[in-house]
Amino acid sequence: MKTASLKGKVAIVTGGGRGLGHAMTLGLTRAGASVVISAARQADEIGKVADDINAMLGERRVLALQADVTQEADCRRLVDEAIAAFGGLHILVNNAGRGMKYVSPAFLTEPTRFWEVDTDTWRTIVDTNVNGPFLMARAAVPPMLRQRWGRIINITMNHDTMRRAGFSPYGPSKAALESETVIWAQDLAGSGVTVNGLLPGGATDTGMIPDGVSEAVRRQLLRPEVMVEPLLWLASEASADITGTRLDAARWDSSLAPERAAAAALEPAGWANQASH
Repeated sequence: MKTASLKGKVAIVTGGGRGLGHAMTLGLTRAGASVVISAARQADEIGKVADDINAMLGERRVLALQADVTQEADCRRLVDEAIAAFGGLHILVNNAGRGMKYVSPAFLTEPTRFWEVDTDTWRTIVDTNVNGPFLMARAAVPPMLRQRWGRIINITMNHDTMRRAGFSPYGPSKAALESETVIWAQDLAGSGVTVNGLLPGGATDTGMIPDGVSEAVRRQLLRPEVMVEPLLWLASEASADITGTRLDAARWDSSLAPERAAAAALEPAGWANQASH
């Protein structure tokens, strides 16, 4: 399938050093975009990602910055640096997140009940997964409004996982992010800035999966690259009329024309369609 060109567009991908973030960064650059990637701690990791992609492209189109999305000043700095380095900001991918392995490395086989979760761990996950996207969007929206064009893409997950026993606070944090997606889309209606969710559509082979998972189980996981084609469509001009939705990457059929693939994979964000996914 021919993907949309994003030449001249500038994106921020938080948590861009590994897993979904790395795959999406690579996809955006291959489509022509320049990308700022961030990580709260792994400066060397994101630096290597930037160096590798820039070497592959033969030009500097990825900038790596250590930044914590829970810190307002860091979020403002990411936006300012993107504009300074590449001349603008058009796309924000809120990908940085903390999952259940921070609660327990055995979360898949030995669920932790909510009252057993360490309170500092709870706050850290909620701060990253709920407040982080808010602070990033808050910093990114003003320049997007000035140019009357922008795409905010919040990385979410299956509704079943939001309701899964033993998945506090990860499930509640992503439910809150979907609510943010719907409300922000309404707040920005008619501005040229859209807000949508994007989810892999199933368990994905990323750093959120514990190291001890068997190879047999790991082979059944989705690959991070499943996100790339739907992400590029959401980030493009083709999705201008789409806001307040979520797109299930596992349901994207690459053999179809992009508008047909999107129609089959889109559904309302939030809880408007509680019976599915």
